[in-house]
Order: sequence, then structure tokens, then C-alpha cells
Amino acid sequence: MAAHFPVAKQLIGGAAGSIEVAMHMSADAPVRAMAIIAHPHPLFGGSMDNKVVTTMARAMFDAGAAVVRFNFRGVGKSEGAHDEGRGETDDMLAVIDFANTVVSGVSRPLWLGGFSFGGAVALAASARCRVDEMVLVAPAFDRLTRLNSMEDVGKPPASTLLIHGGKDDTVALAGSLAWAKPRDMAVVVVPEADHFFHQRLHIIKRLIHQHLR
Repeated sequence: MAAHFPVAKQLIGGAAGSIEVAMHMSADAPVRAMAIIAHPHPLFGGSMDNKVVTTMARAMFDAGAAVVRFNFRGVGKSEGAHDEGRGETDDMLAVIDFANTVVSGVSRPLWLGGFSFGGAVALAASARCRVDEMVLVAPAFDRLTRLNSMEDVGKPPASTLLIHGGKDDTVALAGSLAWAKPRDMAVVVVPEADHFFHQRLHIIKRLIHQHLR
């Protein structure tokens, strides 16, 4: 039977005002890592309650992490306005700083996750903090040119798990393959999956379990 999946929501401070976060942490088990997950594009309905995001959160929680989902500026109760990835990267870094204060004692490994637009933001954030593990699902790498210079494309761990749907008509699989090739990274392709992994969320969960166990 799956473990209980607790959630506590609150507002924290960010550069553009309050940021709405949802924290998943077990009171009965040691925290193995801190995981922060970023959601799809805010201007197309993306939020921290997206099903791919919550599936990633549950998988990382089951792997022993304290997990934080959050809404980018201008989404839900988060203040501010959409900033094409620049301000959203600052939002993610503010959430990382918050997460590091949640669990007292020694510092824990940091896992970053992101879906679609959130994947590009997670990669941008990795240029400005140390990341131990990263999980990217259908990341919108074409937005990196808006977030960074071509030379500054983040510092993803060599072990990064990159998952993409074979029938994704929103974010092209070719973008993930092109990004992974010079980095000698693997891309896990789910052949029949669309961008939102309808009826295939269980595959994302299984792949993350296998990667982080």
C-alpha cells in the first residue's frame, strides 16, 4: 500500500511578492533529499496542480524526499506577473532557499524537477545552485535562449533523467535529443505518450522510482 502523501500549503517571500508553495514531508521518515518541482507555462494554464507535476512530486516523495511544488509568479496565490522565464527562475531559487530552511540539521541533496516550461526553468536554476539529481519531463529547451546565453545553459547533473513522449506535438522530441547529444545523456522516450502523458502518468512515476531508488 502506498504511503500517506501529506501536503501543507503556505505563502513564502519572493522577489515579486508572495509565492504559493505546497510542501510534502513525512513526519515519520527521515528526509533523504529536498526536491523542488516547477510547473508548465503559466500563460497556457500551467500550475503546481498539473497532473504531471503532482505525479513527479509523489514519485520523489516515495523515494524519500521532502518535496515542494510551487506556483510561478502570477499563478494561483503567487504575486507578480509572468516574466518569460527570467523572474520564474528567481522564483524557483527563492523556493530552494526556503526548502533549505525547512529541515534542520545537516544539508541534504537537492533534486530539481520540471515539466515543459518548468523543465527549462529548472535547468536555468541549476546554473545558480548545486543540484544533485534532476528529472525533466518534456522540457521546453527552446525557451533557453530567453533564459540564458547560449554558453550558459545550466549545470545539470550527468545522471539527469530526461523523459519525453514519442507523440508530443507541443514540445518536439527532437529538442530533447539535440540537447542531450552533446552532453552524452540518455533520453527516455515513451513511444505512445503525448505532451501531458494522458493514461501514461504511471510510466513517469515508475521511471522516477527506478532512477532515484
